[in-house]
Amino acid sequence: MDEEYKVRLEIFEGPLDLLLYLIKREEVDIYDISIERITKEYLSFVDAFKILNIELASEFIVMAANLMYIKSRMLLPRVQQPPEEDVEEEDPRWELIRQLVEYKKFKDAAGFLQIRELENENLFLSKPDVSDLGAAVSDQPEPLPDVSIFDLIRAFQKVLGRFDEEHSIYEIADENFTVGDKIDFLLAEISHGEKIAFFGLFELASSRTEVIVTFLALLELIKLNHFRVQQDGLLGEIFLQRSENV
Repeated sequence: MDEEYKVRLEIFEGPLDLLLYLIKREEVDIYDISIERITKEYLSFVDAFKILNIELASEFIVMAANLMYIKSRMLLPRVQQPPEEDVEEEDPRWELIRQLVEYKKFKDAAGFLQIRELENENLFLSKPDVSDLGAAVSDQPEPLPDVSIFDLIRAFQKVLGRFDEEHSIYEIADENFTVGDKIDFLLAEISHGEKIAFFGLFELASSRTEVIVTFLALLELIKLNHFRVQQDGLLGEIFLQRSENV
């Protein structure tokens, strides 16, 4: 693997985005989050970032420390809670929950405005017949759920975990892979317009290093618009489709 290769993704999101993703994935109410479980999941993502050599912004580390602090406070009996003059809430999670609720409001508002902008791009000055407009809308397929970087890293974690279980004893140590080589390989193997399951990319991987480098190459190709990412339902299987014209 290229030792100097660093992942710099414009699609990367922040720590509050990751926490909202984890809460959505666990299907729990934002006011009833399990700090122990969320902290464990959050730290597993941070470990994946380190494996992939993704440059972490300082706020990810700060949030990790904050989660660990809240977790430790919740383990203490109430009489042993540290004195905090500025905090009136008894639940140590409350400040974090308040941040998440406020952030989600702005995120949802931004998403709504983005949808309205896309809708306005399709508007014309001439007014179509109402019946024709209704038919056109009804004929449109349901859009696939958005796939975030966290969905991709979650899928990568599954591949890496499965690979570690199946190859815990034997691993080819003398193979050397680079991100550039894997980019060339993926472009050569997957035709324009072809669709492939995410896990199918790693079926022939012979080492942990090859899994990591293949994923890094995929991230780079997604960033360069060579691949579109689709998901079969919320938190469902991920598919990759090679762009037609790139």
